[in-house]
Amino acid sequence: MHRHFEEVEKELLNRLLYMGSLAEEMIHLAVEGLEKRAEEPLKKVAANEEQVNNLHIELDDRCLKLLALHQPAAGDLRFIMAAIKINSDLERIADQAVNISENAAVLLSQPPLQRKLLNIPRMAVLAQGMLKDSLDSLVKKDVNLARSVVGRDDEEDKLKGSAFTDLMELMQSDSSTIQRALGLILIARNIERIADHATNVAEDVIFMVLGKDIRHHAQ
Repeated sequence: MHRHFEEVEKELLNRLLYMGSLAEEMIHLAVEGLEKRAEEPLKKVAANEEQVNNLHIELDDRCLKLLALHQPAAGDLRFIMAAIKINSDLERIADQAVNISENAAVLLSQPPLQRKLLNIPRMAVLAQGMLKDSLDSLVKKDVNLARSVVGRDDEEDKLKGSAFTDLMELMQSDSSTIQRALGLILIARNIERIADHATNVAEDVIFMVLGKDIRHHAQ
């Protein structure tokens, strides 16, 4: 029975990682479209969204069946609980990538701002790295790597705060920039939320491995 459960668990993990790779690609495409002012990458984001949504339903179903059909021991039960929560966070990350692509598509129809994208590309690189490392920590059951992801969330918040300040100053100095600056503020918020969800994944890995809930007291 336990060996069978290990095989099911491995398949579940592989599906989660595939879902994570789709979400990573969606972030990359959305930000590429923004930076290069190109429509083609933005169109590809929507194609991935349908796959992610289907996986979200499939993985929830798999997890519920595992709970219903088996009597998992403590460690296995923590894995299933973590998988359910990680599944939800990956779906929400994909949603935020869709939001970035939609906001970027609006910006493409307008002239670019002279001050370009400020901290937004750095925010995107940081968020993508956090997502990748949170998924790597899941595969390796690496608590230290997961903790490093949690620690990077503060840096993302600082970058977003700096971008918000710069964009507010730009809007105050030149009212013609308001609509475009607001679009970038929305995108910065989308990226920050991706980082938040990646942090959630890392916290779930720590819970899965150690049985310790570090939410709200991540230190």
